[in-house]
This record gives sequence, C-alpha cells and structure tokens, in this order.
Amino acid sequence: MITKNDVVEALKKVNDPELHMDIWTLELVYNIDVNDDNVDVTMTFTSPACPYGPALLEDVKQKLKEVNGVKNVNVEVTFDPPWEPSEELRAMFGV
Repeated sequence: MITKNDVVEALKKVNDPELHMDIWTLELVYNIDVNDDNVDVTMTFTSPACPYGPALLEDVKQKLKEVNGVKNVNVEVTFDPPWEPSEELRAMFGV
C-alpha cells in the first residue's frame, strides 16, 4: 500500500534547478492524494514563468512512478495561491 510518506520521500528527490533545493522543502507541493495505486499532486512553481516548469513536472512524475505500487500519477499545477517563501525558507536563503 502506498502511503503519503512514500510520496513525500519521492518528492524530496525532485530538486528545483534554480534554487538547488527539493520541491518539498521549498513548499511547492500544496496537496497529495493517494487512492489505491493512483497519486494526485497539486503543486506550483516559484513563478508562473518558470523556465524549468516542464522539466520539473516530468521529474515529479518519474520519481513518483518509481514508488513501489504507483501506477498512475496526475500532477496539477496551480498558481492560486502564488508561491511565497515562508519565514523559515527566507532564513535558509539568508533573506
């Protein structure tokens, strides 16, 4: 059985190429739904014009399909709400 923790661990292996940090730590993932062998992820990018968006989506799908038991992956990108780094992330970036 696939758990949300399995999905989170896979998402921690997907790095934003500009910020050199994983998308989970960057808080780009808004929602995860696991239903049998299906995984649905709602996420965003650091900006709507993210040049790495398509590659990032493919990396998310690939990493999730590597999770034992996952058959189908659906990734929805939203900009509502727009991404804003948390105070913790700002501190990590030294801002």
